[in-house]
Amino acid sequence: MQSLTDLTAAILAGGLGTRLRHAIPDRPKVLAEVAGRPFLEHLLDQLQAAGVRQVVLCTGHQGDQVREQLGSCHGTMRLEYSQEPAPLGTAGALRLALPLLRSDPVLVLNGDSFCDVDFRAFRHWHLGKPSQASLTLTEVPDTSRYGEVHLTADGAVRHFREKGGRLGAGLINAGVYMLGHALLSEIPAEGTVSLERGIFPRLIGRGLYGYRTSARFLDIGTPESYAAATPFFAQRAGRTDRAASLPMLPNER
Repeated sequence: MQSLTDLTAAILAGGLGTRLRHAIPDRPKVLAEVAGRPFLEHLLDQLQAAGVRQVVLCTGHQGDQVREQLGSCHGTMRLEYSQEPAPLGTAGALRLALPLLRSDPVLVLNGDSFCDVDFRAFRHWHLGKPSQASLTLTEVPDTSRYGEVHLTADGAVRHFREKGGRLGAGLINAGVYMLGHALLSEIPAEGTVSLERGIFPRLIGRGLYGYRTSARFLDIGTPESYAAATPFFAQRAGRTDRAASLPMLPNER
């Protein structure tokens, strides 16, 4: 499986975070402190561990704080910035950043959620499909807060169910995407455009696929989920430490 050193990752870091305003009144949502560090740094750590070398941060509200906090690098990764002059939506932000998105496909992450997915396996799977866009999907006990994604037998997205629908377990969009460069080029250069509402629904039947995973998922969009973030990463760190301490099998050396 190929390394990710040639892959550009983009993080959508321009959200207003209105539901967290009382908890983080002085900073953008992606800089909310989680386990003693800005949430965005946990995403950057994940990308660096996967071997990514270039990350574009699509910033918006209080974007100057993001640049001041993170600077031009994170470990071995080069950080570049694309600052919205006004809210453009998730797709519009990517279209603005297009000159900086040099790989095909581009790995895109929502800046207010974390999915413990294997990025290399995801890209390998994406490249094996006739896909313009692939969404990482994970199963949660209750999809009503997020909306639900239904797939065909071959993994193509068949239908989106809006959030607020039925209660119960199902697959949700985990906010991690592989997007083809041609698709990004077709996003309108003007106006506000959403990936979730403006782009993905129009791709159903035309190269939109869902990558099923059992990876752990977290978002910090509400005060309740934000409160769960620190124990989430503490547990993740414990699992990583335990895995690193296990003896290697002969065929792993």
